[in-house]
Amino acid sequence: MSVPSARRWWAVGALALSALVVGLDTTVLNVALPTLATDLQASTSQLQWFANAYNLVFAAVLLPAGLSGDRFGRKKLLVAALVLFGAASVGCAYSGSTDALIWWRALLGLGAGFIFPLSLSVLPVMFDDEERPKAIGMVVTASALGLPLGPIVGGWLLDNFWWGSVFLINVPMVAIAIVAVMLLMPDSRSPEPPGLDLVGVLLSSAGLAGVTYGAIDAGEKGWGDGTTLTMLIGGVVLVLLFVAWQRLLGARPGGKPLVDLSLFKSPAFTWGAMMATVVSFALFGLLFTVPQYYQAVLGADALGTGLRLLPIIGGIIVGARVGGKVAPKAGAKGLISTGFLFMAVGLFMGSVTDTGTSYGYAATWIALVGLGTGLALPLAVDSALGALPTERSGVGSAVIQTVRQVGGTVGVAILGTVLTNAYHSQLEVGAIPAPAAAAARESVSAGVVVAQKLHSPSLLSSVQDSFVHGMNVMLIVCGAIAVVGTVLAVAFMPRQQERANRGGDAVAHSDAQAGGAL
Repeated sequence: MSVPSARRWWAVGALALSALVVGLDTTVLNVALPTLATDLQASTSQLQWFANAYNLVFAAVLLPAGLSGDRFGRKKLLVAALVLFGAASVGCAYSGSTDALIWWRALLGLGAGFIFPLSLSVLPVMFDDEERPKAIGMVVTASALGLPLGPIVGGWLLDNFWWGSVFLINVPMVAIAIVAVMLLMPDSRSPEPPGLDLVGVLLSSAGLAGVTYGAIDAGEKGWGDGTTLTMLIGGVVLVLLFVAWQRLLGARPGGKPLVDLSLFKSPAFTWGAMMATVVSFALFGLLFTVPQYYQAVLGADALGTGLRLLPIIGGIIVGARVGGKVAPKAGAKGLISTGFLFMAVGLFMGSVTDTGTSYGYAATWIALVGLGTGLALPLAVDSALGALPTERSGVGSAVIQTVRQVGGTVGVAILGTVLTNAYHSQLEVGAIPAPAAAAARESVSAGVVVAQKLHSPSLLSSVQDSFVHGMNVMLIVCGAIAVVGTVLAVAFMPRQQERANRGGDAVAHSDAQAGGAL
């Protein structure tokens, strides 16, 4: 696709802004939950569903979103998704009840589920192999930056405005992105539009929703809960049926499955998607615990907590810039491995934190994790997308994001279980009343409130020490995951030349097998 160079890069800026908004909205709500509990009289379950409704719909629509872009045109669908995202943001801001906010958050997730894969899928069409890594790096980095920016922006808004402002911040950013996309981004679609695989859409959406719901529920009720197990098992069964259906449809003459499974024959695509998921798994562990550490243990307010996350933003930016410049010569394989190594070192450093650890030490290890993320994540996504034929970039980018999103959700549930068990194992509630003891066991924030109400320094110390112990155990797990990522990247990620050859072979194989057996 012939597009003037300057216009292409301005278009990438618009796509990066779209991805930033999605990343920002994933975490911006977290700091507003205490306010929402008061103003909307929301229960703990309702507070959880303010976040879960977004994540559930987001995961369920990713694959249909990629298919729709390839079939109907990526530009028009991206504009429609941005309009929906902006409208849902206004609806969230002015929700007068908990039920209304949950439904608007679900619509917000619907918009987000289309925005990110569509933003990525157009890049292989607009850029050649030399420029594509830089463009993908900009969009993926913007999305990653949105995660730690959420608490900073949300904290500042809550200190100065009412809770609805954490949603209204999306509106001007979305408006700019809409205008820029309409003016700057070329339209594109697959020259051979994929078929409308309704059975595949239903199976994938229901399966991914089930797995995501089960993982969310496990974080709230434990892995042994009946509903949790039912949703997890049901979701996994539906995903397996989806895979079987894709293989069956791909084996039929003229069959057009939702996902061409032959793409997974490319090591670059398969392992690039896997590496991106492992990065997200480890990163979410940090973002899940460190804000709680700053607020419940060190006593920082919402804005102060967000500002203390700035080192990870700086690390991500530096890592992405260095990776983008060095990758053409050093190759993605070595840099992804190095990124995981930085993450592992940072996470293991964080695992020796205690209640008296200085902020300088915390800033150092957090920055190292950010540096590793900035190195590994954009290059892993580019490795996967670079193995795709451009006509399948929509579904391919959606597959990558689906694996990341579901993997991250399951990861948070697993890491949350690790943290909770370690917290409970150290907590000493003494002889306080049973209801107060139960509340203290619920979370570190609840434990701090109970200790303050009871004027019990010993309970407060136990709550804070127990949480730090749990955080350390969880960071050890995250560090071990990063080590595994390092080993997998070294062992399985193809080198630059190998990637080019095998990616080409995978594409050729995919085209040859479009109507044949896998």
